[in-house]
Amino acid sequence: MSPAENSTAETSPAENSTGETSAAQSDQDRVSLIEAVKDLAVVHGTVTLSSGKTADYYVDLRRVTLDGAAAPVVGRVMRELVADWDFDAVGGLTLGADPVATSMLHAAAAAGGRLDAFVVRKAEKAHGLQRRIEGAEVAGRPVLAVEDTSTTGGSVLTAVEALREAGANVVGVAVIVDRGTGAQEKIEAAGLPYRYALSLADLDLA
Repeated sequence: MSPAENSTAETSPAENSTGETSAAQSDQDRVSLIEAVKDLAVVHGTVTLSSGKTADYYVDLRRVTLDGAAAPVVGRVMRELVADWDFDAVGGLTLGADPVATSMLHAAAAAGGRLDAFVVRKAEKAHGLQRRIEGAEVAGRPVLAVEDTSTTGGSVLTAVEALREAGANVVGVAVIVDRGTGAQEKIEAAGLPYRYALSLADLDLA
C-alpha cells in the first residue's frame, strides 16, 4: 500500500482529535448543566407544583434557561440528547418550554445548522390572527416537544395535542430534568418516546 493510500485508509489525527473534542465538550456541558441547576435552580422548602402535588424542594429551571451563561449549555445538551431524532422545529407549552426551544435554536445556529422554534399557547388568542401556535409553521413537519421539567406530563401533552391538531408530526418529548413522578409513563402511554437530560439523582435530590 502506498503512503497516500495508507494515509487515506487510516483515521487522521485531526479527525480523531475532532471526535475526542466533541465527546469531551458533551461531557463538560453535562457537568456544567448539573452545576448550574444545583447552584441556580434548586430551591428548598415546601411548594405546590402545577400538578397539584407538593414537594419539599422546587427546581426552578427558568433560572437556568434564562441565564446568559447557562442557556447556551442547555441548548447544546438538549440537542445532543436527541441527536438521533429527525425533526426541524422545536417548542412546547408556554412558558417553561419557550427558553428551552430558543436555546436549542441558537445552539443549532452556532453549530452551522438550522432549527426553527414555536410557542404553543395555553389557549387560542381571541384577537389578531387567533393562533394557538406562534412562530414556525408546524403543519406537515417533524417537530420535537420540549419542557424544562415535567411532573405528570400534563403540560407537554397539552402541547402535543395542539401540535397534532395543527398537523405536526411530533417525533418525541424531551425535558431537562425528570422528576420521576410519572411523566415518562404517561408520555410513553401516549405513543411518544421520552428522554431527559438529568434525573433527580444527578442533582443529589433522590
